[in-house]
Amino acid sequence: MAKPVRAAVGDKWIRCNFCQGDQFRDREVKLNSSGMEFLNLGWANESATALICWTCGYVHLFANRNIELYKVK
Repeated sequence: MAKPVRAAVGDKWIRCNFCQGDQFRDREVKLNSSGMEFLNLGWANESATALICWTCGYVHLFANRNIELYKVK
């Protein structure tokens, strides 16, 4: 099972937009476009970091590559 992480962009800590939780499960997701999928080039789409709230499950997407993840002890 995945371990929870905390996340920040610069000096701003990320909190869940729904429940204000501060622990997340993270994964990389593709930002697929229908045109690229039609041409069988879905693998070339941009990716983003998904943060899934550990408490309520709300999914947050970040295309910003400056996001930093920190393991929760």
